[in-house]
Amino acid sequence: MKTYSMKQGELAKDWLVVDAAEIPLGRLATQVATFLRGKHKPTFTAHMDMGDNVIVVNASRVKLTGNKLDTKVYVHYTGYVGGQRATPLRKLMDTHPEDVVMRAVKGMLPKTRLGRKQLTNLRVYKGAEHPHAAQQPKTVEL
Repeated sequence: MKTYSMKQGELAKDWLVVDAAEIPLGRLATQVATFLRGKHKPTFTAHMDMGDNVIVVNASRVKLTGNKLDTKVYVHYTGYVGGQRATPLRKLMDTHPEDVVMRAVKGMLPKTRLGRKQLTNLRVYKGAEHPHAAQQPKTVEL
């Protein structure tokens, strides 16, 4: 007996809405990464982009446990001499809270072309409104 493998034409992608209000950032990111990869489906195939499209709302109200708001710092390097930049989490939450959620989910996806493609199926919004009503998304409780 052969193992069944999904074909690209057989995929059915849903649209899901996740409310991030008062949910710890790590728990939110793991669930969203699972939905993006498609691991919650019984037909999961590791080498295909078969996950759902996920809309995260209320990113500004995500919960941060412990002392992370004061101690966590995001660091990146521009490529130039002396070009290391550090942004505290508190400043990033004030200006761009959707980037905090996006970075957390990105860290839990594969670091390959497939992972970058799956990340394009994620939309994060600061408030409770989103412009994707035409896709008739289903609300998911975490």
